[in-house]
Amino acid sequence: MDAVTLDILWNRLIATVNEQAAALMRSSFTSIVREAGDLSAGVFDRRGRMVAQAVTGTPGHINSMATAMGHFLDVFPTDDMVPGDVLITNDPWKVAGQLNDITIVTPVFNNGRAIAFFASCCHALDIGGRGLSADSRSVYEEGMLIPVMKLYDAGRPVQPIFDLLAANVRTPEEVMGDLHSQIIGNEVGARQLLSFLAEFDLLDIEALSDEIVTRSERAMRERIALLPDGDYPYAMTVDGFDAPITIALVLRVRGDGLTADFAGSSPGVDRGINVCLNYTRAYASYGVKCAISPDVPNNEGSFRPVAVTAPEGCILNARYPAPVGGRHLVGHFLPSVVMGALAGALPDKVMAPGFDALWDTHVAGRDPATGKSFSFTWFAAGGTGALAGFDGLSATAYPSGIAGVAVEVMESLAPIVFEERSLRDDSGGPGTFRGGLGQTMAFRVEVDRPYLFSGLYDRIDHPPPGLAGGAPGAAGRLAVSGDRPVRPKTSVMLPPDTVVRYDIPGGGGYGPAHERAVEAVVADVRAHYVSVEAARRDYGVEVDTVRWTGRRIG
Repeated sequence: MDAVTLDILWNRLIATVNEQAAALMRSSFTSIVREAGDLSAGVFDRRGRMVAQAVTGTPGHINSMATAMGHFLDVFPTDDMVPGDVLITNDPWKVAGQLNDITIVTPVFNNGRAIAFFASCCHALDIGGRGLSADSRSVYEEGMLIPVMKLYDAGRPVQPIFDLLAANVRTPEEVMGDLHSQIIGNEVGARQLLSFLAEFDLLDIEALSDEIVTRSERAMRERIALLPDGDYPYAMTVDGFDAPITIALVLRVRGDGLTADFAGSSPGVDRGINVCLNYTRAYASYGVKCAISPDVPNNEGSFRPVAVTAPEGCILNARYPAPVGGRHLVGHFLPSVVMGALAGALPDKVMAPGFDALWDTHVAGRDPATGKSFSFTWFAAGGTGALAGFDGLSATAYPSGIAGVAVEVMESLAPIVFEERSLRDDSGGPGTFRGGLGQTMAFRVEVDRPYLFSGLYDRIDHPPPGLAGGAPGAAGRLAVSGDRPVRPKTSVMLPPDTVVRYDIPGGGGYGPAHERAVEAVVADVRAHYVSVEAARRDYGVEVDTVRWTGRRIG
């Protein structure tokens, strides 16, 4: 295939999956999908290989979905499907690692033959069970597990599945609505694909897929081959549940292949922070890609040179039926662990650890204004780590890529009032380049009876470390009015007058703070420090170039 034709077809394919994702988001019933973008969308060839993904979406969704198609085809082979079929599963061990993430797959037919698949994965607002929390002791407590099955059979809805789902979730309108949004998105993608195949007189995408996958694999192998052969170790400690968790990694580079070996990581635990291997693969491979090949398309070919292994039963390779509802509280740290391991080989291409694991807040109860039950979840971000040449980003969700949702939107969807949302002063780790700032949020729930609160938070006991001599970012904090003892990662009933306040960690710094340019120190201190003592602690004598005004350094 000549380069010009390939470029045209590739761009049309990307436009197709972007339109698929846009249709899904526009029709979504929830802010989780519509505003936050907690979803993925992609197109697969008839062999089940992911060819292209939409520009939106989280690595945990898209990279897990890329390997999930094989599980669908094991149950429903390509040639056994008929027009109108729609498949579904939320099996954590086959797709995105927790029950709330539902994957929908739709085959595309041309001249009576299945030629491709469109798939999407979205975070459902509710899936029954205990709600979004990490204090379950098995996956059975976490909600409904949907095996790989047909949601539509030859265009006819499999009604018992719809009825069963609606009867077992707290918010049936939103959950069922988003399922239909996923189906609509897949249908839009299918129409777009068939249109451009007809325009270019193609019967399927197999030749295009071969070219894209082959080129992507070759490009990825070329990047890996530039790394010196060797073993690159790194380890990180995070809060865990009852005890700290160690994530241990050895990156082994051999020629044009790379293996991420997580042997030595902590064993699995009896609470819901365990990670399924497919989710471990998703975020570990994403970390590798960010460091060495951010410009190579993300598809079957770019995955092939990177192997990810973890001993069965460890925290990163959970055995069924381990609880996995809060798997991101470990899985989201993997890109930072990969970056730490690659720091010895690529010091100018890696970033320091940040807050990493999204701070997920879940509340549920009875809305006195309507008399109906509500269940609402939102995500919040802290600071990212710094890297050579750049300060970290503030209140930015890396590695998940989730967007922040405006408080006005959240207050319109649930009986919640936010009293504060602000950047957190002094929270970025000092360094030659400073870590990004975390944020502070405070809220109350306007109810007339106790409500359920679950806060999936980490880096409270173990703040984000710096890299290459940089200092750690600030640790997270959780405070509940009335001095009520509330433990992160657990569910608790709170009285109506409660105000919950949390401070999300800042990112780690990169490089020694004393090497930061004076101009950058002055700008940094003026913008982010309220205490001259704290500024002197972080930057030493250089801060004397800045005048203290009494309230803020200016």
